[in-house]
Amino acid sequence: MGCPCEIQLYADDPAPASHAAEIAMADVGRLEAKYSRYREESLLSAINRVAASGGAIEVDAETAGLLNYADTCYRQSEGLFDITSGILRRAWRFDSGQLPDQALIARLLVGVGWDKVNWRAPVLEFPQAGMELDFGGIVKEYAVDRAAALCTQSGIGHGVVNLGGDVKLIGGRPDGRPWRVGIAHPRKAGDTLLTLSVEQGAVASSGDYERCVIVDGIRYGHILNPKTGWPVGHLAAVSVLAEHCVVAGSASTIALLKEAEGPAWLESLGLPHLWMDVEGRLGGSAGLINQVAGG
Repeated sequence: MGCPCEIQLYADDPAPASHAAEIAMADVGRLEAKYSRYREESLLSAINRVAASGGAIEVDAETAGLLNYADTCYRQSEGLFDITSGILRRAWRFDSGQLPDQALIARLLVGVGWDKVNWRAPVLEFPQAGMELDFGGIVKEYAVDRAAALCTQSGIGHGVVNLGGDVKLIGGRPDGRPWRVGIAHPRKAGDTLLTLSVEQGAVASSGDYERCVIVDGIRYGHILNPKTGWPVGHLAAVSVLAEHCVVAGSASTIALLKEAEGPAWLESLGLPHLWMDVEGRLGGSAGLINQVAGG
C-alpha cells in the first residue's frame, strides 16, 4: 500500500487472533497486487493498457463494485472526484522542486474525464485512447473495511485496522473505553492536531502534507483538480468519521477538491468531521472543534 500498515487484535487466545490477522493481511496483499499501478501483472495495469490504446475490457464483480462507487463519487462531487485524473501525475513530480509546464498539463487534461468512459457492468470501454485509471482514492480504504470485516468473521470482537492513517475500529475497546485515534497536524510533521475518542466506525484523512512541492513559498499538494490539472489550495487537511472507511476517505477527498465550498458540503453530509485550511483556521463538527480548543 506504500504506507505503514498495522493490525491490532485483542483476544483471550493469541492463536485465533494471529489466524485472523494473517487472513486480513493476505487480503490486503491481494488487493494491492490486483489494483497497484506499479505492477505489470495487476488487473489495473491490464485495464490501463486497454485505456492507453482504446478499447474495452470485461471486469470481475469486485472491480465492478469499485467502479460503481467511483461513478457515484464522480456524480456527487460534480466531476471533481475522478479516477481518470491519475494521469496528471506525469506532470507533477513532487520531488523535483519545480512546477510543471502548463502545456504538458493541457495535453494530459485531454485524457481526463470519467464522462469520456463508457461503463456498463461488466464492460469498461475507452472510446478515446490515451486514458488511464487510478483507484488510489478508493482501494486503500476499501482494503481497510475488508480487513476489519474478515477479522470480525474470524471471531475477533475488538481491534484496529490502520492502513496509512485510514482506520477502521472493530467493536469497542476490551475495557469499555473509547478508542483513541490521532489526527496528524498538516503543518507540524510528527505532531498530532487532535486525538479523537471514538467508540466505533472508521476515520480517514486527506491533506496536502503527504506529498507536496513548495515553490516561492507556496505549497502545492498532491490532490489535483481534474478540471484544471492543478493542486487544490484552500483546505490543508480534512478528517471524516463514518461507519465505513471508504465513505470517510472519499468524503475527505471530495471536501478538499471542493476547496472553499468543502466545509459547507461536509456539513451537509451530517458526518463528524474536522478541517484546517491553508491559513491555519480550524472548522468542523462542534464536538471535534471543542476537543481541539480544549487541548
